[in-house]
Amino acid sequence: MKSIRRFALAILLAVASVSLAADWISPANYRTQYREVPNAPPSKQHVLGTDSLGRDRWARLLYGTRVSLTLAPAAAAISTLIGVLLGGISGYLGGVWARLAMAVTDLFLSLPWLFLLITVRALLPLNVSPYASVSITFLILGLLGWAASARVLCATALSLRNSSFVLQARASGLHGARLFLVHVLPNLKPVLLAQFWISIPVFILSEANLGILGLGVTEPLPSWGSLLRELESLLSLHQEPWKLAPLLVLVLVVTSFQLVLSNEEIAT
Repeated sequence: MKSIRRFALAILLAVASVSLAADWISPANYRTQYREVPNAPPSKQHVLGTDSLGRDRWARLLYGTRVSLTLAPAAAAISTLIGVLLGGISGYLGGVWARLAMAVTDLFLSLPWLFLLITVRALLPLNVSPYASVSITFLILGLLGWAASARVLCATALSLRNSSFVLQARASGLHGARLFLVHVLPNLKPVLLAQFWISIPVFILSEANLGILGLGVTEPLPSWGSLLRELESLLSLHQEPWKLAPLLVLVLVVTSFQLVLSNEEIAT
């Protein structure tokens, strides 16, 4: 199992390293248009061919991968922070605060996640700059994706609240925020890290769904969602197999995350 996890980590590291080096290894900028060769097949100059506007697919795949792999962890960090603020602190306080946090969490979990995400994104302006659309998309993911983390953290904090070492700390005169920061929060760290890593592939897939529907990152900035939209014009898998490259990379990355997480759970 450890070898599978190492292999998955190596894949993630390789994909992330290549995407971060897009400025040096890509043949052109993701916005550069070769108008004389639109929809061109793969060649020496364009490894994955060009899209309908003559932009190099390989360059756009590199930059799109970098956008998704950079901002999905940022959205996961936001959702995990909200989870610990709402779930962790409420669980530590217990009583009515824990019940209220659980009720709010159950309400969010009862709503269809994808439909809620699409509705909120559709209500916001769509004619914004590409970098603003990136910020809006992943900020929404972070602000709406905290419910599962909050529930897990609330249950964990509730169990820690009545643990022997916390009761001993209270008996020695330690109370309030200091007790939470010194004794409870360090014991929540493994759960926090697990929720953070679990959220990353979820947000990657969520952004891809938004991009396919035209509600994600706006042109000309690429992301996995916008790259997958090109599959709508796929004539046939036999004639244009290179168009599946973004889908294959997405499946590879998400599967690697799942292998890392599943093997870590088995190890623990």
